Amino acid sequence: MHEDDLGLVVDMTQENMQKSIKHLELELSHVRAGRANVMILDGIRVDYYGALSPLNQVANLSTPDARTIAIQAWDKKMLAEIEKAILAANIGLTPVNNGEIIRLILPPLTEERRKDLVKQVKHMGEQTKIAIRNYRKDANEEIKKLQKTGLAEDMAKDGEDRIQKLTDKYIAETDKHLAQKESEILTV
Repeated sequence: MHEDDLGLVVDMTQENMQKSIKHLELELSHVRAGRANVMILDGIRVDYYGALSPLNQVANLSTPDARTIAIQAWDKKMLAEIEKAILAANIGLTPVNNGEIIRLILPPLTEERRKDLVKQVKHMGEQTKIAIRNYRKDANEEIKKLQKTGLAEDMAKDGEDRIQKLTDKYIAETDKHLAQKESEILTV
């Protein structure tokens, strides 16, 4: 019975660590690294005839080139509403509306802005590592509880080793994501 409980602790820990990595990937995708990416518009909602709708449900979003996001509303009457929503979202981009399509031109990043973005990304990575280490701590506490209720000491050690291997794996994965995003930000 205790072996099953130990397996459950390890599986839950792995699942939680994977969720931390997924969350980091999502956070990093919202960091603007000089290349146009429609994901920076993900949180924007537009008043679509009285209903707040995600921008990607009222318009076609595309990146015609590395520094431009094009927003083509399915209903031209929505262009003004979309423009208002983008300005209200305060994403640091000013929409250019020509009556047919809205363009967002991403300015080239300054050296100072790049350094700020790298700091922001490192902070996100540190938060992810803290979460992973907390999952390790929780799992080790659960293993100690199982040991008090009869789990063999060698099995408990094996469980702790498995948890540590998972921790090392996910910390390394975090570092890989950070290095990738950092090089993306610093590449001019």
